[in-house]
Amino acid sequence: MAEKATIVVESGDFDKLYSALIIGNGALAMGMEASMFFTFFGLLRLKKGQLDKGPLSRMHFGGLGKWMIKRRMRKANAASLERMLKDFVELGGKIMACDMTMEIMGVTKENLRDDRISDYCAVGS
Repeated sequence: MAEKATIVVESGDFDKLYSALIIGNGALAMGMEASMFFTFFGLLRLKKGQLDKGPLSRMHFGGLGKWMIKRRMRKANAASLERMLKDFVELGGKIMACDMTMEIMGVTKENLRDDRISDYCAVGS
């Protein structure tokens, strides 16, 4: 039986989401089953057109910090968040959206990226 990893994505910060996707893709590349449970502000990044909209967790500088990081990422040929998420799903990773958070924050399935979400569920799923 394959080892399993579940990553809780509770922050919508750009760098924290990027880190979670690096770990998730790494787990899949090592033959593990991997899932990501998006809740609270992390869930908001799964809204249509919002994946890349989160601020940096530190040194945001009114958007300048994120611009600088993204520029350095392009120079280093680092994959975008969209590419990382696409790869995660294509490699067999599961994206789970917290339905309780959806209710609390007024988010509907129609607001979310249904093309990437595997399941709408509670934490015990």
